[in-house]
Amino acid sequence: MIRSARYLLQPTKGQAQRLDHLLWQQRKLYNAALAERKEAWEKEHRSVTRFEQFSGLNGMAITTPNLAQYGTVVARGTLTRLDLAYQAFFRRCRTGDTPGHPRFKGRFRWDSVSYPDISGWKLDPESGRLYLLGVGHIRVKMHRALPGRPKTITVKREGRRWWVSVSCDQVEPQPLVPTGRQVGIDLGVSSLLTTSKGEHLANPRFTNRAAERLAVAQQDLARKKRGSKRRSKAVQRVAAQHRKVANCRRDHAHQVSRRLIDSFDLIAHENLAIPNMVRSASGTIENPGTNVAAKRGLNRSIQDAGWGQLLQFLTYKAEDAGREVIGVDPRNTSRTCSACGHCEAGNRLSQAVFRCLVCGHTAHADENAAVNILRAGLALRLSRQAGEVQREVTGLVA
Repeated sequence: MIRSARYLLQPTKGQAQRLDHLLWQQRKLYNAALAERKEAWEKEHRSVTRFEQFSGLNGMAITTPNLAQYGTVVARGTLTRLDLAYQAFFRRCRTGDTPGHPRFKGRFRWDSVSYPDISGWKLDPESGRLYLLGVGHIRVKMHRALPGRPKTITVKREGRRWWVSVSCDQVEPQPLVPTGRQVGIDLGVSSLLTTSKGEHLANPRFTNRAAERLAVAQQDLARKKRGSKRRSKAVQRVAAQHRKVANCRRDHAHQVSRRLIDSFDLIAHENLAIPNMVRSASGTIENPGTNVAAKRGLNRSIQDAGWGQLLQFLTYKAEDAGREVIGVDPRNTSRTCSACGHCEAGNRLSQAVFRCLVCGHTAHADENAAVNILRAGLALRLSRQAGEVQREVTGLVA
């Protein structure tokens, strides 16, 4: 398995200045490489590959010594980042989405660099030091051991702090003792999730908690003159408030996912298309949307709940612990009676009340949906197991 670990860097004042300079030089390289690609297409109608741009790094020790002092590995990581941006651009063109051509990066839109292989850096867990070519030996707060063999790193600036994310391979799984329990979870806004066991986990609503502080910071930012030092400081204060909310949401998702993984062998959830659910309903000038304000509030609540992050944490922790996470089709899970199976929109009287119009079964709507999700997950697992057995039998017969 491949896993990543994130550690806090504690650079000296001089090392922090060199890290800032590293970001500055890599941003200039990104913009220059983007300009080269655009010019080649506009003048020659020719696409420039990343390997062509890699070859241009050979003489940078003479042409660009400020860039060369940090090595070619981090430069290849920057050029690979541009190539990934172009790949995403071409993919959106093929699928008919809004293309969004890669843009030049301003100084406040470039906060990380990557080292795509083991050259140009070295992490010593015993001394707690990270060596970066051109920067030096930086102190690292190793709050936990590396999960495996380090392969690549990403150095990122967040406000006044610096972090390093270390990607490791050869990570050994750590299976937990089976519990013999299964659960279905229904994700929501009023309750973050409801289990088929009848447990309701409240939605912390971290954005609402920080709304007043965030509003004050944003109002202060709006009064500052563009380009001034005071505006730059106000931008940092707004960003700090957003980072605090994101950190609280991530920590809560870690706690909830860990508790679920420790308690159940199988976890079934709805396979939600979250990007489609939070799509704007404003429409166009010719065809304006309806209930735009209500939909905007719902979108904000869904994003604040962090369903996607929670499901992501569940998936990777289940792989490490030997648990099983199954996503099921979400259609009609909230309209189907868990007692008799009757499906009708009228079964759900309100957001919280479910009463079957055929058998009269009454339950909390989210609990009823969670039971249906668990049954769908168990059925899907049985069908997968049957398919695997059929393929093995077919292979033996052949």
